[in-house]
Amino acid sequence: MKAVLVVSALSVGLFLVSCTRQQSVGAEAHQRMAAGAMLVDVRTPEEFAAGHLPGALNIPVDELPRRFSELGSPDKPLIVYCRSGARSSRAERLLKERGFQDVFNLGPMSAWE
Repeated sequence: MKAVLVVSALSVGLFLVSCTRQQSVGAEAHQRMAAGAMLVDVRTPEEFAAGHLPGALNIPVDELPRRFSELGSPDKPLIVYCRSGARSSRAERLLKERGFQDVFNLGPMSAWE
């Protein structure tokens, strides 16, 4: 019984840490957007059509290497996001390899809230 309580308490603690992290990441993304960063949704066109953040440009992560020019200058600040954070992490890495230095990985779209 004691072990179940410990596991439950740890689960709740991890959940709260995750929620707090998402809130701070979302707040930073909002600040960057207000300062002129471009939102880039790296999900599929179907996912984008089902719902996306206002003003976002849809460039699926697999198409990113062919579509860098749509992002403008490598000095432009970017915010990348996807469904879970995996594709946005990949996009962040690809963009930085291409010379984009001000890339903020929002992770999952839900972190925007």
